[in-house]
Amino acid sequence: MNKIKPLDRIDMTILKTLQADGRITNVELAQKVNLSASPCLDRVKRLESEGYIKRYGAFLDASKLDYGMTAFIQVTLDRTTADVFKLFKAEVVKINEIVECHLVAGGYDYLLKIRFAHIEGYRLILEKVAGLPAISQTHTYMVTENIKEDVGVPL
Repeated sequence: MNKIKPLDRIDMTILKTLQADGRITNVELAQKVNLSASPCLDRVKRLESEGYIKRYGAFLDASKLDYGMTAFIQVTLDRTTADVFKLFKAEVVKINEIVECHLVAGGYDYLLKIRFAHIEGYRLILEKVAGLPAISQTHTYMVTENIKEDVGVPL
């Protein structure tokens, strides 16, 4: 088994740069971190294989794709047993409009982030959420202004 090497300043710069621009070429990345292309690529491959880099993607404009509205739904289950959690997780991932789902500690069990085009779309999603197993109660919070979105890990 390979021992995971601790991250140094160059690794952290690579991660920060790729997080900001996943389409940067290896040559450009190497220049930014003051390495030649081959050792830079080796580092990126190591960071990928060790799981620091999970995937590459694009940030899409939700409003241009008819998902311009966002809401958060607090979900309380009627019981919190391992089998209920497992069943809830298996079903919640099937609803495309739920873009995030977090099991939380506190006054409720899950926090869902949903995206939709209009209030009718919200109502349809809420019907799907209400149909999830063991739902006792939900509370919805509509987003009226997006101040800051997830931009990755704060490096």
